[in-house]
Amino acid sequence: QAQLMESGGGLVQPGGSLTLSCSGSEFDLDYFTIGWFRLAPGKVREGVSCVTYRTYIKNYADSVKGRVTIVRDNAKKTVFLQMNRLSPEDTAVYYCAAMGGEVPDICSLDDGRYHWWGQGTQVTVSS
Repeated sequence: QAQLMESGGGLVQPGGSLTLSCSGSEFDLDYFTIGWFRLAPGKVREGVSCVTYRTYIKNYADSVKGRVTIVRDNAKKTVFLQMNRLSPEDTAVYYCAAMGGEVPDICSLDDGRYHWWGQGTQVTVSS
């Protein structure tokens, strides 16, 4: 069964860094726009970043600009989310998701546009 899989979550101190990975099982990420989203307790799911396929256009939420980098590694068939200067406000379950169809000019951070989702990985920022 085709599925997305996240890894790399964990506990990190404020100001620290973490890199999350998104890969596919029987799911070739090369042909999908990939987005990262997060869900914090008591909040709605928020788009963090995304990257198109083929054109590799990136998009970031204002809340993470300058601290987060999305990287598509086609050789590894993996999309990474590099997060720096983490704060407790970044604590959430992080999900990667895939959007099919034509390559957009810029990828959307609207979770309703994504059709396939991973199970999520917990990121906790705490001292």
